[in-house]
Amino acid sequence: MMRSRLLWFTLGFSVTAASISQFIYRDLWTDRYALKSDVLTSVMKEKFDALEARVSNLESLPTENPNPAQVLIFFFLIKNF
Repeated sequence: MMRSRLLWFTLGFSVTAASISQFIYRDLWTDRYALKSDVLTSVMKEKFDALEARVSNLESLPTENPNPAQVLIFFFLIKNF
């Protein structure tokens, strides 16, 4: 009985370790491939440039001071929620 428990524990531990190492290996391989690929790098650069343009557009918009009635309605809705 003790041997069978040790056998099942060893088998389960081995399978778990193998699956975890496989996930880590795949994750590291994907990162390495993404860093080496010029196509993916240029796509990421384009996406970050577009994101930066959107953020700068949002930052350049003038801020509106809310109407006091809007603020009261907002707090009333939150309080009664």
